[in-house]
Amino acid sequence: MRLTSKGQVTIPIHVREQLGLRPGSEVDFIVEGETARLIKTPGGKSRAREIVEHMRRHRGDVDMTTDEIMALTRGDD
Repeated sequence: MRLTSKGQVTIPIHVREQLGLRPGSEVDFIVEGETARLIKTPGGKSRAREIVEHMRRHRGDVDMTTDEIMALTRGDD
């Protein structure tokens, strides 16, 4: 892996998936001698929490009653 002029590297997808890293995830580096370890910062939001917060910020604006929406989701005619 090559370091860019800005000091950036790409974390391989299998490492991101294994650590649960997504865009916006916070990480930290621990330097021990000539070795650096990347760790996921504790206390980060879970994916489920991010989804719930997104849904709370973006409320629907459909002018339908609950019964009309339920009929659409159930396929009632």
